[in-house]
Amino acid sequence: MRLVTYEIEHREGLGVMSRDGKWIFPLRSMDMDYKTMQQLIENISESEKQLLEYMSSQNPYKIRGAAPIEEVKLLAPIPHPRQDVICLGINYMDHAEESARFKKEEFNGERPYAVYFSKRVNQAVNPGDGIPSHSDIVKDLDYEAEMAVIIGKEASHVPENQVKDYIFGYTIINDVSARTIQNRHKQWYFGKSLDGFLPMGPCIATVDELEFPPKVQVQSRVNGELRQNENTSRLLFGVAYIVSELSQGMTLKPGTIIATGTPAGVGMGFNPPKFLKPGDVVECSVEGIGSITNPVV
Repeated sequence: MRLVTYEIEHREGLGVMSRDGKWIFPLRSMDMDYKTMQQLIENISESEKQLLEYMSSQNPYKIRGAAPIEEVKLLAPIPHPRQDVICLGINYMDHAEESARFKKEEFNGERPYAVYFSKRVNQAVNPGDGIPSHSDIVKDLDYEAEMAVIIGKEASHVPENQVKDYIFGYTIINDVSARTIQNRHKQWYFGKSLDGFLPMGPCIATVDELEFPPKVQVQSRVNGELRQNENTSRLLFGVAYIVSELSQGMTLKPGTIIATGTPAGVGMGFNPPKFLKPGDVVECSVEGIGSITNPVV
């Protein structure tokens, strides 16, 4: 099933998307009183999950409060992440190569260890809302479409073959980046963490919506032009490895967001680079989850 945070008639709530993606069914119609997606992730029971799965296939005209998707505003599924987002750097080989070219560094094709960094998010950007250009300090604004993993229960010392049991679901993020700032400081935190640098959505697809490990297409388009197009089966370090490795030394809490890395085709990878400017429209999509579209402002 696909769960959403949404707004209708100036009221915010949680919902489940119909199987055909055309309707939103409010959780309150099933007497589920979760106030936020974070609260739901931490507390939802297996029986409630089964009820919502059943609900998603029902006739919308029989569901109290059901709304056509075009009549609601979808919000970021987790508008205010409890912790920094954990990100994977250069986790597709082709992106590792284009990154090295942009920085004029040698790259020998070896990637023995995963590259982790964190991204500060005061508030995630909703689908359709603007990505601030920060043009006073940013001259090379870039996009990165990624599939993100949402942890469902406390995970510590999890073996790879049990990782699926600890995943709540998946969403889409755009890991917006300011390249000069990112590289100037010899670490990525500041250049990845400016306000408005995490569009997220349109939903959380629960773990059973995708095969495990996920083998889905990740794409981005800028002003309709296809820029990125790769399958998560080609991740250098897959979902099971990432969650297991991180959990060996840190406890992953429910609601933790892990962005799995972006494919080749980001703006800095072109010659000359194709960075974003105000007025551009970026669409990021992941097969089985949906897509998010955001203008640069």
